Amino acid sequence: MRIKFKIITSFFLIFLISNLNAINIKFGVYTSDKASVMYRKFKPIIDYLEKDAKKQNIDLNISIKIYPTYEAALIGIINGDYDFARFGPSSYILAKEKNKDIRLLVREEEKGKKHFNGVFVVKENSEIKSLPDLKNRSFAFGDKQSTVGRYLAQDEMIKANIKAKDLKRFEYLGRHDKVALSVVNGNFDAGVIKESSYKKYKSRGLRSIAIFQNSTKPWLVRSGLDDKIYETLKKSLLELKDEKVLKSINKTAFLEVDDNDYALIKKSMENSSKF
Repeated sequence: MRIKFKIITSFFLIFLISNLNAINIKFGVYTSDKASVMYRKFKPIIDYLEKDAKKQNIDLNISIKIYPTYEAALIGIINGDYDFARFGPSSYILAKEKNKDIRLLVREEEKGKKHFNGVFVVKENSEIKSLPDLKNRSFAFGDKQSTVGRYLAQDEMIKANIKAKDLKRFEYLGRHDKVALSVVNGNFDAGVIKESSYKKYKSRGLRSIAIFQNSTKPWLVRSGLDDKIYETLKKSLLELKDEKVLKSINKTAFLEVDDNDYALIKKSMENSSKF
């Protein structure tokens, strides 16, 4: 019994010492989908980052913080409440405006592309055929700070001569899945969602009436993050080749990034103020 006790104690001490030496950092993400879905989605890549950091001789212990809203996650990175994040382009732009020392880390690639689509949707049997047909109709947006779910969608609607006053009513529902289901269930005549959500809910009775491009999402770090941690995370992400890990976030690679990659998004955000 004493030998067994000593073995267990030794393992515990080794575990304790290794954890004391580890650098604890937090990864933050907002709920563009259910919190449980977001956790399952990002756990594989966080596990990969911890393992790959060890190969670079740095012991990282990364916890996942899932924020209930875009705004809460935005405030968190501005205040430095967590260390790195995966944001939409508009959320990064808004965060950077509040804290200029927030830094880009990498951007996502999707099947060799730096862009993916946003989709305007209606029920399959709807009379609405195009954006001009949205006049006097009800409309569901995503989050108030969503790139696809608000800013780019409103920019597209303005181009089609549709403004807030032209709609019967509109609401911001937060998540893409909520928008999709609200249109499926007839609570709104139309809505806007990301392309992956459209593919997921199309079979339940959705139809596309227009699409538009959005830049792939940036990953960023809080102001003041240690350069060694920054470079470790960046190297791990840029060299990530494990298809199973990448598939968990529906991406194929990570790329170098700079602010110019999101200049057009910033212009669309400014234009959406006319909505």
